[in-house]
Amino acid sequence: MKTDIDEALDWRGEAVICANCAHIELLNSRCQPLKACVHDRYARRIDRFFDWNPSLANSYLEHPYFEVRACGAKAADVFHLPPLLDDPEEAVRWSAARRLPNRYLLRLRNDPHREVRIRVAQRLEGADLMAMIADPDYYVRQTVARKIPADLLVLMIGDADVEVRRVVAVRIGLEHLSRLAADPEAGVRLEAARRLEPANLAKLTGDPDWRVRYEIVLRADIEVVRGLAEDEDPLVRAAAQDRISAGRRDGDPHAGDGVFPVLAPLGSASPEALERPTAEDLR
Repeated sequence: MKTDIDEALDWRGEAVICANCAHIELLNSRCQPLKACVHDRYARRIDRFFDWNPSLANSYLEHPYFEVRACGAKAADVFHLPPLLDDPEEAVRWSAARRLPNRYLLRLRNDPHREVRIRVAQRLEGADLMAMIADPDYYVRQTVARKIPADLLVLMIGDADVEVRRVVAVRIGLEHLSRLAADPEAGVRLEAARRLEPANLAKLTGDPDWRVRYEIVLRADIEVVRGLAEDEDPLVRAAAQDRISAGRRDGDPHAGDGVFPVLAPLGSASPEALERPTAEDLR
């Protein structure tokens, strides 16, 4: 019958033999087979070993198993970490970088692994992100767009990824929104419409996406809303007519001028239309 110790395997698939370990004196106090062992193949057990024995981490930063190096980097002296930025394994590079001052992260802005670059972008600020604006990975660029100074977002208006452009539309200065309001993707136009001044929404009344037109109905001047009172979409049409009716109830003698009575209240919209989320749901 095998014991727990017999079942402990190292990173090469060989049995872990505690009697041959240099740390035998720690057995059952600061190391434990299948729980905290520097020779185990599982990162969680290696990590726990260094949690219990941080003073030993420095001596394992050149271990052939990358999990040992990565876990060791979490506990080693910071002065021993810079060489690990050139480690062939991304887990080791990031494990070292996360504990080093931000100036060391600049070396990893072009790291070959996307996960490292994503984490680097999450840490860096301001001008240090400029070199990552054209990163080949869309999520890295999204992260950059969320953090880069707003006045630099004009450099990302033409990004190839729609989600990046949506982030840009949410943050960019109002003076640049008209370009994003003409974006080929409806999701980007919608984010732009939500931020445009009401007086600038009239140019979007012919937008092919019902969500954009719905946003116009919610925020545009009443004269613009009148033009959507018989929109082809029942949700847009009902919302426009509700706004016009509300204006009449509030005592605006001109609110309903030229508008037919409400012909298609929200409750009479088609089941397909009612299943769609409203613009408010999409906020």
